[in-house]
Amino acid sequence: MMKKSDFYYDLPENLIAQTPIEPRNSSRLLVLSKENGEVSHDNFSNLREYLKPGDCLVLNNTRVLPARIFGRRKDTGAVVEFVLLKQKEQLIWECIAGPGKKAREGHEFIFSDKLSAVVNEVLPDGNRILKFECDGEFYSVLDEVGQMPLPPYIKEKLEDAERYQTVYSKEIGSAAAPTAGLHFTDNMLEELKQKGINIAYVTLHVGLGTFRPVKVDEITEHKMHSEHYVVTKQAADIINETKEKGGRVICVGTTSCRTIESVATKYGRIKECSGDTDIFIYPGYKFKFMDALITNFHLPESTLIMLVSAFAGYENTMRAYKIAVDEKYRFFSFGDAMFIG
Repeated sequence: MMKKSDFYYDLPENLIAQTPIEPRNSSRLLVLSKENGEVSHDNFSNLREYLKPGDCLVLNNTRVLPARIFGRRKDTGAVVEFVLLKQKEQLIWECIAGPGKKAREGHEFIFSDKLSAVVNEVLPDGNRILKFECDGEFYSVLDEVGQMPLPPYIKEKLEDAERYQTVYSKEIGSAAAPTAGLHFTDNMLEELKQKGINIAYVTLHVGLGTFRPVKVDEITEHKMHSEHYVVTKQAADIINETKEKGGRVICVGTTSCRTIESVATKYGRIKECSGDTDIFIYPGYKFKFMDALITNFHLPESTLIMLVSAFAGYENTMRAYKIAVDEKYRFFSFGDAMFIG
């Protein structure tokens, strides 16, 4: 039985990338063979060298909400920070609140002259259900008052909010970016298409649970957060056809992987569908559809490094991470990438 501590590695703080690199595709690329554990080093802009005509890249086209908003309580003036997590109905959202003791049921908050909300309910896990009142289109107003909910390990201010979005982001609804996709440029995607690489867009709205630490020592006891996904008919057709013709299905990011593996587990193939998934992939999992993975470097003891270990092999993964630390790769959301195939 694997323990959380099996996925620990030592990471110097100065290797945690604080700012995005320019241009997007100039980050480094560690190439890992899951068959023999061999590691080589390259640049992300050379990704095409590792792809073949007929392969398919699966990209998550979710768009991050400026989900971090600060409200002033109407009666006391106390300031509370809210992070929007999940839309329940038109103007009803599940949120994280801090400090929570200042946001109890019935409390009303003012965010701007166009946006206010009342706390409808306090959930057992401490999250709040907020009912908003908005003068104007909600997402436009949110753009005015909200900030990007950057992960807690990023301390630097983000100068350009678009750098925490992929160039193909479209479906608004995430509380965090699918960071493996941040390395792609429009030109690069166009060049890959010219080479005969298929591209399929799926949607999985990333929740902040992606950063939630594993608290139990036995990893099988960890309860995964749930996230909403959508697979269109067009994406399903492209992915299925790639498989049928012998091409590789290459997921860009753990979110794309979790989407197609959830659907393949449920239906035996990829089909047009939507739903919620709390799939937890760790060593021992048998992959149904994914043949290769493009991903960033993940936090020690996180569910994401467990997913990578399930795909690449535990020893291969931990050794590759040690090499990445020794070679001073940049880690986490704005860091460098891996190609595992």
